[in-house]
Amino acid sequence: MSSLTAADLHAAALQTLTPQPSLQAALDTLGFVQADPIRAPARAQDLTLMARVPGYQAGELERRYPELDAEEDMIPNYGFVTRGVQALLHPREVEPGRVEREHPGLLEEVRRVLAEREELHPRDLATALGRGRTVNAWGGQSSATTRVLGALHHAGEARVTRRVGGVRLYGPAPHLRALRAAPLPEEERLRRTVHLLAALYGPLPEASLGYLITLSRFGFPHLHRPLRAAFRRAVQEELAGAVVDGLRYVWPAAWSLSDLPAPRGVRIVGPFDPLVWDRRRFEHLHGWPYRFEAYTPAERRTLGYYALPVFHAGKAVGWVNLTVRGSELDADVGFIPGFRQTAAFRRQLEGELDCYRTFLTVSP
Repeated sequence: MSSLTAADLHAAALQTLTPQPSLQAALDTLGFVQADPIRAPARAQDLTLMARVPGYQAGELERRYPELDAEEDMIPNYGFVTRGVQALLHPREVEPGRVEREHPGLLEEVRRVLAEREELHPRDLATALGRGRTVNAWGGQSSATTRVLGALHHAGEARVTRRVGGVRLYGPAPHLRALRAAPLPEEERLRRTVHLLAALYGPLPEASLGYLITLSRFGFPHLHRPLRAAFRRAVQEELAGAVVDGLRYVWPAAWSLSDLPAPRGVRIVGPFDPLVWDRRRFEHLHGWPYRFEAYTPAERRTLGYYALPVFHAGKAVGWVNLTVRGSELDADVGFIPGFRQTAAFRRQLEGELDCYRTFLTVSP
């Protein structure tokens, strides 16, 4: 497709927001939904699903998790996958971490308790074993037993059964035990993972897909080099591609990027949404740099603590910081220089904000 244009890429990227008939259908279509604990105004996973499932409400994934084909796991980042996707990630060989080295024998004790229960709260485990505390991956303090549960989960020896008040509860993972006994062929696992990421975030600059593959060392700690080899093969032999404005893009070969309908209306998405996740693509297609500034000192922020990009007819034209105050939703909207707000745009923006009010269960 030597004649591919930026407008074609806009239309193709917006296909990710195609409405899905159910929450499970959205999970099946996406394959992976990135998670983040910040709620401003809702967690990342809820914002992603709200943008695709009509009538979705904040916290619905967490409430319905036990009945869904969904598991918490990690590919390039931590989030939610279907069991079909999780089968690509396991068996996972993980080197012993800090908590196992500092607490010899604790791993076996936790394994024993976990095997005896269908569900285990970290608090109950800590009480039963009475171990100390250790520094977690973010520099905070977690009980050593909770860290061991996390390590067993990452290794595929435990699964998250549900969350209570945001706290993960764990249980045995017989389906992952079965994968250890009879895993999918390695070549199939890696090839399908590359194609999953290309479809989830595509069309994507080739360099950005390469970055996602690099991040996936967390999901494939012992297969990272073979995964990169699978990425190179896919780019050379399997994925479609074209150069637009000097930047090479790739996408699944089955996709047709021609004759797509021109994007219409106003949409607001979260900062971890597949539509905006890759900042390289965002700046190329929209002409300005979107930044996630939650961890930027307040005095240095230009967009706000948790700015959500605002799209109009497929173009990112601004951002909004949403805050729930009592029973109302405050919207602090900013626009790129030169954008002209028409009456139609303002109506469409208000309609999208009404969707967020329904999502967050607040009043107009």
